[in-house]
Amino acid sequence: MTLSQNYEFWFVVGSQSLYGEETLREVQSDGQTITDRLNSEGKLPYPVVFKGVMTTADGITKFMKEANYHDEVAGVITWMHTFSPAKNWIRGTELLQKPLLHLATQFRNNIPYSTIDFDYMNLNQSAHGDREYGYINARLGVHNKIVYGYWDDPEVQEEIGQWQDVAVAYDESFHTSVARFGDNMRHVAVTDGDRVEAQIKLGWTVDYYGVGDLVQVVNAVSDKDIDDAYTKLAAEYDFVQGDNSADKFTHSIKYQLREYLGIKKFLDDRGYNAFTTNFEDLWGLEQLPGLAAQLLMRDGYGFGAEGDWKTAALSRIIKVMAHNEKTSFMEDYTLDLRKGHEAILGSHMLEVDPTIASTKPRVEVHPLDIGGKADPARLVFDGSEGDAIDVTLSDFRSGFKLISYPVNAHKPEAETPHLPVAKQLWTPKVGLKKGATDWIQNGGGHHTVFSFGINEQQIQDLATLYGIDSAAID
Repeated sequence: MTLSQNYEFWFVVGSQSLYGEETLREVQSDGQTITDRLNSEGKLPYPVVFKGVMTTADGITKFMKEANYHDEVAGVITWMHTFSPAKNWIRGTELLQKPLLHLATQFRNNIPYSTIDFDYMNLNQSAHGDREYGYINARLGVHNKIVYGYWDDPEVQEEIGQWQDVAVAYDESFHTSVARFGDNMRHVAVTDGDRVEAQIKLGWTVDYYGVGDLVQVVNAVSDKDIDDAYTKLAAEYDFVQGDNSADKFTHSIKYQLREYLGIKKFLDDRGYNAFTTNFEDLWGLEQLPGLAAQLLMRDGYGFGAEGDWKTAALSRIIKVMAHNEKTSFMEDYTLDLRKGHEAILGSHMLEVDPTIASTKPRVEVHPLDIGGKADPARLVFDGSEGDAIDVTLSDFRSGFKLISYPVNAHKPEAETPHLPVAKQLWTPKVGLKKGATDWIQNGGGHHTVFSFGINEQQIQDLATLYGIDSAAID
């Protein structure tokens, strides 16, 4: 998937001049060693750039300003190697507009009892410096992340990497633009919302286009481009003609590819990376985009059905966070309430992302008993097993709220020959009864983003950066 920048993170170490030049040179060396190690271990998805040792308020303020002005910088990582008087950090931290991670660590992971002396203490006062620095961040109300532990432990590096993904997703929020083809589904509440507030609070731009605007682009796609896409699709997925005639089957697939190429061109030409459709608003289109939407999600575009722009943008953001791995638009479809089988079957009419497939997707053509259009082609497959998370965004007059729970994901227990859709089974880890009850009580909608690639902590960290409410049902 395409991001707006080649992101990096700046790393700076806090100290003070009272320790002397020899100590500061050692602090500089230790900071460079940590940077080199973080970059070489492969746990971090984005590079860390060491920017030196900060000892004065003026130097810190200048550094924070520079971080703001460099678009490629997705966040700042600080380490209080030695005691750094926190008043020096006030102005710079107030000016910083990028995510901030406080790495509370120590260069050595042990106490050298037989050799420890005051020279050692002057060089290794992270336990002291962390409290001083943490106090001022708390007093300033900074939405910073704290990762605590030895910097060379894989678990600590994984935490830093997960936070990097959140920080990049946060920055990408301000480059997230949703094209709404038609309005949201009539009379439905959860797909609506305050688009101005979303741009203020979340950075999302949400624009409306009449379906006729899209139809012009779709109709202009060349037959050669469609034929090339058809050949490529046949090499990637299994084609199952079923009861359809050969002509109908081929035409349905090729029309979905026409929609896929047309929507992609429309989005790319205008700078959009997410979109919505609505089966109530299909003027001039032969079919509701099914296979077309699935292929676009596979490519990294966000999507929301029935005009649901909030889920379209959220799916784009979570795809960024998960590196577009095993993440899909989802809808709670139907329930298994039998004792010992409690689960939710998630799916949608057509639009589930093949990145979550555990079986090779099949291209099939079937009627769609809604929307009044021709039978659309779609990818049919079963979802995956493992730990996953289900997330939604709700809009209240008091503000936005991210609602989520971790789930145990399962494959469906049996085939569904009369429901030819992509599908995913899951059970909230707190249990179906409590999970669903808490979800409903918190106002969570039926459209969600389902991901095997992120965790609950990352959702909470994202909500913190946005400055919005969250409800973690765990």
